[in-house]
Amino acid sequence: MPVPLAPLAIALGDPAGIGPEIVAAAWAARITHNLPPFFAIGDMRSIRGVWDGPVVALGAPGDAAAMFPHALPLVQVDDPGEIIPGAPNLPGARCALDSLEIAVGLTRTGTASGIVTGPVSKAQLYQIGFTYPGQTEFIAERCGISGGNVVMMLAGPTLRTVPVTIHTPFAQVPHILTTDLIVSRARVTARGLQRDFGIAAPRLAVAGLNPHAGENGTLGRQEIDVIIPAIDILRAEGIDVTGPTSADAMFHATARAKYDAAICMYHDQALIPLKTIHFDDGVNITLGLPIVRTSPDHGTAFDIAGQGIASPAAMIAAIRMAGEAAARRARG
Repeated sequence: MPVPLAPLAIALGDPAGIGPEIVAAAWAARITHNLPPFFAIGDMRSIRGVWDGPVVALGAPGDAAAMFPHALPLVQVDDPGEIIPGAPNLPGARCALDSLEIAVGLTRTGTASGIVTGPVSKAQLYQIGFTYPGQTEFIAERCGISGGNVVMMLAGPTLRTVPVTIHTPFAQVPHILTTDLIVSRARVTARGLQRDFGIAAPRLAVAGLNPHAGENGTLGRQEIDVIIPAIDILRAEGIDVTGPTSADAMFHATARAKYDAAICMYHDQALIPLKTIHFDDGVNITLGLPIVRTSPDHGTAFDIAGQGIASPAAMIAAIRMAGEAAARRARG
């Protein structure tokens, strides 16, 4: 009989954001959505302040599975002081970073089967000395993986997108975009689709950079000089790749049915269609890590924190996706 998977670890994110309430709401909906066991990491008061359901502090993370059916299990971090929903502060940022550090450590040791990260405020984190572009790069470094060797995939029920360049000013994208970078991102994407999504022969669709994918060079040469050579390399390696395709024709329902992931050239090219189609259930999953990591594809939403109106749908989707990926990895 297979050994049951360890619970997932959920870093609550900034305690003044919506992370605590959407994690609590996900636990309350655990049976309806058939969610795998999980435990939260953060400050108890951040949940108590926005939810009146059962929460239990864990003496040891290994007790989480036994507690999960009865209450939301929580690993308490150091006291961050007063928590006011919608009012971020530096102690709260330290709490978020401590939660993330603990979650990564527990997942790397196998105490947790994967990590789901709640939304954080980068502005607050930068003020306490956080030097990473985001949580993805932090987790990669803690796992001994170069940030350039992991891929951010945005995934919903009918669309998955990967930005080749991420938090790059648009004016710099043509200078940063290289054949090697596209090939690297696509390789990691193909392996991730196999390992974490169970897709034996992934189909990738590569977007062009310019309008109409450059119109044979009349609207830009990046497709000819950079993108097509990358596609040729990937095809020679046996990866099923199409493109470059004009991005304005890639994301309608018929087009989406023809590929498993869209490789996009820049941030908004990937995120606008994903958030348009799957705003409430989009998930950010990091491919290329030795551990499973997902997060809801939204921010801290300080403006609505504590008001009881934040949707837990993306957090529920992130928990489900992490559990499914962890189970696939366990099966080999």
